[in-house]
Amino acid sequence: MNVLAIGCHPDDVEIACAGTLAKCARRGDNVTVCHVSTGDLGHEIIPPEELTVIRAKEAQSAGRLAGIEVICAGFHDLEIYDNNRSARDAIVDVIKYANPDVIITHNPDDYMPDHTAVSRLVFDASFTATLPNYRLSNPKFSKKDTPPAKLVPIYYMDTLAGVNFVPTEFVDISDVIDLKLRMLECHASQLVWMREHDGIDFADMVKTCSRYRGYQCGAGYAEGFRQAQYYLKGTTKRLLP
Repeated sequence: MNVLAIGCHPDDVEIACAGTLAKCARRGDNVTVCHVSTGDLGHEIIPPEELTVIRAKEAQSAGRLAGIEVICAGFHDLEIYDNNRSARDAIVDVIKYANPDVIITHNPDDYMPDHTAVSRLVFDASFTATLPNYRLSNPKFSKKDTPPAKLVPIYYMDTLAGVNFVPTEFVDISDVIDLKLRMLECHASQLVWMREHDGIDFADMVKTCSRYRGYQCGAGYAEGFRQAQYYLKGTTKRLLP
């Protein structure tokens, strides 16, 4: 099975669903993670051009730990909009490249405009990518003769700290919680700064939230998801591990 997770920033997937993706990779799935943005505004001191390079390396390091392919659509922070063709085409390109059987992305109701824009873009692009006569002008990942993608289920991953998110499905990540945290720690440009300057242990927060989701479903640690309930996006199969 092909699994595609599309997050906004280079650490969003590690926060919300890295345990699930690691389990997918372990069971033999082809897992692709796409960061729509470079995360170039994610630091108070490091300039955007330098931070873009740093965060790309951090994301690749995290992916390697779990055997996950990591790509980036290349947008700048706060320059992602869901109502323009170029942004939609970038996600269509990613979807056609990964040819997923299931897509994981941000919840439509989240705390950051980039997150909500990505969620809407993924929903729109997941349909557009299935159209055989829709042409991309300048694909970055797929080839011009790549066949259309399948219309597949979409799962929304948890919000930060689980705010306003009620999961409909859980994945037990107890056996990969340490791997999830190691993947998160790869994003040192974010975690070290928050520990040293903001006094926030972000990894501990993520672990605590995973423990809370575990309490909800009878597991040691878990990640929560909500399936997008729309016509032709349902399934009778259990796709998450």
